[in-house]
Amino acid sequence: MITDDFSALPQSRLLTTAIPGPRSQALHTERMQHVTSGFGTTLPVFIQRAEGGILLDVDGNRIIDFASGIAVTSVGASNPHVRARVAAQLENFTHTCFMVTEYESFTAVCKWLNENTPGDFDKRTALFSTGAEAVENAIKVARSATGRSKILVFDDAYHGRSLLTMAMTAKENPYKLGFGPFPAEVVKAPMAAPLRWPSGAANATAEALAGVEAVLAEHGAETFAAMVIEPIQGEGGFVVPAAGFLSGLRALATKHGIVFVLDEIQAGMGRTGTLFASEHEGVVGDLIITAKALAGGLPLSAVTGRTELMNSVHAGGLGGTYAGNPLACAAALGVFEAFADGSMLAGARRIEASAREVLEPLLTETSCVAEVRGRGAMLAIEFADAGTLAPRADLAKAVAVACHAQGLLVLICGTFSNVIRLLPPLVITPELLEDGLTVLKAAVLDVAATLAAPALV
Repeated sequence: MITDDFSALPQSRLLTTAIPGPRSQALHTERMQHVTSGFGTTLPVFIQRAEGGILLDVDGNRIIDFASGIAVTSVGASNPHVRARVAAQLENFTHTCFMVTEYESFTAVCKWLNENTPGDFDKRTALFSTGAEAVENAIKVARSATGRSKILVFDDAYHGRSLLTMAMTAKENPYKLGFGPFPAEVVKAPMAAPLRWPSGAANATAEALAGVEAVLAEHGAETFAAMVIEPIQGEGGFVVPAAGFLSGLRALATKHGIVFVLDEIQAGMGRTGTLFASEHEGVVGDLIITAKALAGGLPLSAVTGRTELMNSVHAGGLGGTYAGNPLACAAALGVFEAFADGSMLAGARRIEASAREVLEPLLTETSCVAEVRGRGAMLAIEFADAGTLAPRADLAKAVAVACHAQGLLVLICGTFSNVIRLLPPLVITPELLEDGLTVLKAAVLDVAATLAAPALV
């Protein structure tokens, strides 16, 4: 029985001070005295409580959340299913290390992932703590199973902040700048990004696949252990691959005996209106990586895949002290309960329909919105000069600043930092979503009128 003794946090935007308010400013000053400056901050406000689509800061401002902790709190930042599961587990124990003594929730999470990830073959799952950790372990599995070493990744990819995943990531600043040298054996191939494909979107799939084949031939297809791709790119700009590209990659991986790895860390767990973004293309990976929204805010990640691949690793070859922590596993079981009635997936599809209705007219109402794209509640607005498509990071930054001042939290992404990405929780109310979209559209129109025109002269 789910009981909720929390008083409801009003699901409406409210500004009691400028943002950031005085209390947040004081706390941020203290933070700067104790926390390394290597941690960046999108919006320097301190949050006291979060529920549904609202973040309540220490100054009493209610901020609309279009970020979800970077796609983590998809079921809400205080989902009752998650709270109840974690509270019950907290009464029993917080840790034993699954590699030392076992507990049922670890197995239950693996069972759900085996049953619900795409593919009707026999599967096994390994749990870890972070997305980057899961990516690295997927590479370990692929190398163990194939006896090969190389990894194929794609233009504008993002896979994490560890040394290997930084090598797999495209964006230099801030993720890779000054941190090299990076591990070798990582090779980059073309990504079929429709908006910027040189000969036009209609040619993106065929030409990009030809480019991938050329890269494989150049480096020796028989030397690649894994081909790793995000079914919708995250930090790269929420790029949806051209139709047929993912299935073409699947065919190439099969042809050359390469393990096909789908990185669903940001796009998975209902974010795009299906449980996994790859379902939109009907594509099945040999391995699939999940994290972020998997445990509703607690650190948990997973690699799920074909049993013959997952079991190719020797006993003790996979693991980690905190891997599949019992509190995180309990949270994941709460997330699975929240998805059971279909309302979360319906919420993602509702968000897309509402957002497109408000935002797509910007394509003709301004000259600097190059594309509105994405799926479900994983949507983006790209800013660029008309005609040349020269990226306009200044416009994206100005829009974000304007939104933040009005109590709407949005994030910037893209290789050129010229994309506003929208990641509202799937439980956001229609009224709150409409208010946030209204603020966002007004910010875009104002920025377009004041900043975009001179660049087009």
